[in-house]
Amino acid sequence: MKYITTVNGVEYEVEILDRNKVRVNETIYEVDFETVSGQNIYTLLVDGRSFEAHVAEDDDLWNVLLLGDLYKAEVVDEREKRLREAAGIIVSGSGEYVLKSPMPGMVVKIPVTIGQEVETGDVLVILESMKMQNELKSPQDGIISEIRINEGENVEQKESMIVVRPKEE
Repeated sequence: MKYITTVNGVEYEVEILDRNKVRVNETIYEVDFETVSGQNIYTLLVDGRSFEAHVAEDDDLWNVLLLGDLYKAEVVDEREKRLREAAGIIVSGSGEYVLKSPMPGMVVKIPVTIGQEVETGDVLVILESMKMQNELKSPQDGIISEIRINEGENVEQKESMIVVRPKEE
């Protein structure tokens, strides 16, 4: 199975080849990964080098403390990534989310404004398609940086509608 892992805005393709072999992008690593006493502490052996990591789940992200640095990682399998792309949730290389219309329809309401802070799950657009209203929600916390559509306007499938940029830290 292949996984798409985004760590601090950088995307990696990870494929588990067998219990002790993992491919990250084009490089194959010999690995051993074990939990320590059932806690959120793991030992990781990669090509003979030993590491200890503290791993904690936070909503859809994993917080990984490794060698004194905190990494935020999002892990989705390739099927989930295709589903997100089909639903119009696209991530650009800059970490911005571009919400694209998952289907042709009419924009009923845009309950957000440029510059507004949003949280994961906040409704960005209400889109009517086939006599049903669909709430399209933010996939991440951020700030609305662009609104490319207007209420009452018809949109095509995969048309860019709203851009959510990450909050400054």
